[in-house]
Parts: sequence; C-alpha cells; structure tokens
Amino acid sequence: MFNPTRDQVRAFFIDTWQKHQNKSILSPIESSALKWILEHPEYHALLSSPDAKEQDFSINQGQTNPFLHLSMHLAIEEQISINSPPGIKSLFEQLSAKTNSHHAIHEIMECLGQVLWESQRSGTPLNNELYIDLLKQRINKH
Repeated sequence: MFNPTRDQVRAFFIDTWQKHQNKSILSPIESSALKWILEHPEYHALLSSPDAKEQDFSINQGQTNPFLHLSMHLAIEEQISINSPPGIKSLFEQLSAKTNSHHAIHEIMECLGQVLWESQRSGTPLNNELYIDLLKQRINKH
C-alpha cells in the first residue's frame, strides 16, 4: 500500500499545480488531482507559495488543511470508482442527485473524517459499516 509522507503529499499537489501553470503534461493521477485543485480556487495561492510545504494548519483556529482536503478528494474518488466499501458508489449517486457531485464528495468527506478519527482514537481498523451508516444518515437529511 502506498503511504506517502507529509512532504511527499504536499510536493505532489504543489508540483501538479506548477505543471498545470507551465502547461506541462500531467500523469493520470496528476490530472485527477488537478481537477480537484481547480474546484478549489481558494488553494491556488497557497499552492504557488514557496512556503506551502512548511505551513501548518490548525483545526483549533478553524483552518482547513488544503493538502488533506485534496487528498481526501482523491481517496473518495477512488473509493467511488471501485465501489469500496460496497455501496459507496450508489450512496454517492444518491447524494449527487440531491445536491451536486462536488457537494456530495464533501458530504462523504465529513463521514470519512469521522470514521478515520474514530479509527485513530480507538486504534482499530476503519469501520466500513459505520462509514456507510453515516452516509445513509446524510442522504436522509436531504
């Protein structure tokens, strides 16, 4: 399993943005990343900043970590494409029908974040049943 470091993740998104700016050829994964970068213009200045790799983002100060956010977009896109955990593709389609695909991904991201936090807190594997249940609750809210 691929497990990049914080610096590798940050370099990947910064390099992808730089390649786009320079009109360089992108790999397929970079093309996917660019799609999400373009959906988040609020991150463009950061990705162009020489200090981006070193910047800290504090949840306590209400800051979103753009690198984590973009990474979660890629992870969820992959989950949907292979329907893993089972049922996520259908739930994404249901959420998308009620809002739009980008908002649906953000709804899924909230659920994934909660399940990841629970997993880290308890030192247990990711609970796919909880993940799917949380997504179903989101659908019922709309």
